[in-house]
Amino acid sequence: MTPVLLVGSIPLANSEEVLAASAARLGRVLTRFPDGETGPRTGWIAWQRAVFAASPGLEPVAAKERDYQLFPPFRLKPGAAPEEVRLGTLGYAEEAGAAYAIFRRLKETGRIAPAARLQISLPTPFAPAYSFLAYEAQEMIFPLYEAAMLAEVAAITRLVPADELAIQWDVATEMSIWEDVYPVTFANPREELIRRLVRLGATVPDGVELAYHLCYGSMNNRHWREPRDTGKLTEVANFLLAAVPRRIDWLHLPVPIDRDDDAYFAPLDALELPKGTELFLGLLHLSDGIRGAARRADAARRHVARFGVAAECGLGRHPSDVVPAWLALHEEAASALF
Repeated sequence: MTPVLLVGSIPLANSEEVLAASAARLGRVLTRFPDGETGPRTGWIAWQRAVFAASPGLEPVAAKERDYQLFPPFRLKPGAAPEEVRLGTLGYAEEAGAAYAIFRRLKETGRIAPAARLQISLPTPFAPAYSFLAYEAQEMIFPLYEAAMLAEVAAITRLVPADELAIQWDVATEMSIWEDVYPVTFANPREELIRRLVRLGATVPDGVELAYHLCYGSMNNRHWREPRDTGKLTEVANFLLAAVPRRIDWLHLPVPIDRDDDAYFAPLDALELPKGTELFLGLLHLSDGIRGAARRADAARRHVARFGVAAECGLGRHPSDVVPAWLALHEEAASALF
C-alpha cells in the first residue's frame, strides 16, 4: 500500500464534512487527517489580514507593493512605535480545538482509526507578515507576529494530545524568496529563512508529528513560478533535515503535471532523507488521473527509493464538487502505484 497524504485544505463547508468525507473514503489508508482549513481559513492566510487591520498601531498603504499580493499592506502609523502593534490571538488554536472535538467523536464511533492523528496545517509566520506588512514595517513587526503564532502552537498542543497531533508548516513564501522571485529587506535571506524555519520546527514538542510542505503557491490555482526541477526543493529539505533539532516526520514536495522527465527528479539523488522521515511527492493531478500519476511516479522512482503520494498542493481553491473525485484518486493511488 502506497502512503498517501492529504496536503491540507479541502473545499467543503466545515471540518466535520472534511473529516467525515476523508474517513469514509480514505479511512483505511490515511494516518493523518487534515481538518480542511475551512470557514474563515478558506484562502489560506487571507483571514489573517484582519489581525493586522485590528491593530491600533498600523494603517494600510495606498497600493499593493508587488504581484501575488492579496491587498495593499500595512505600515506603522506616523509616530507609532512597534510596541503599539498589538496582535492578540490569531485564531488557529480555536479552530484546532473545534476540529479535535469532531476528530475524537469520529474515532469513538470507529470511523477513524485509533492511531490516526489530526493534521493541523499552519502558515509560517513569515507568510502573513510578508503578505500583509509593507516592506518598511516587516522587520519591525515580524517578531511580534512570530511570537503570536508560536503562542498558537503552544495552545494547540495543550488542546490536542501529542500522540493524536501532527503539525505541518506550509513553506510557500520562503520558497519564492529562495527562487529569487520577490525581494526581502534583510541580509542573507536564505540563511535567515532557514533559521526561522528551524525555529518553527524546534517549537513543536516531541511526540507531536512535524512536517514541512514546500510549496510554490496556488493563488488562482497557479504557481508564482513553475519549479525548474527539484533542485531548490532538495536544497531546502536538506538544510532542514540537518538543522531542525528533532525528527521531521514528513516532507511534501510539488510535482507539476507536465513533469515526468528525469531532469525534474534528478536533484532528488542528493536528498539526504533519514530513516523515520517520509517523503510525499505531489504526483496527483485530477486532469490526468492515475495514469499521469504513474508516469510521474516511474520517473521519480529512478531518483528516490521511497515516497508516498499526494496532490501538488492543498485543494482549497478548487470547487467543492470535485472533492469526491480527488479523494477517489488518492484512494486509487494508495493501491495502484506500487
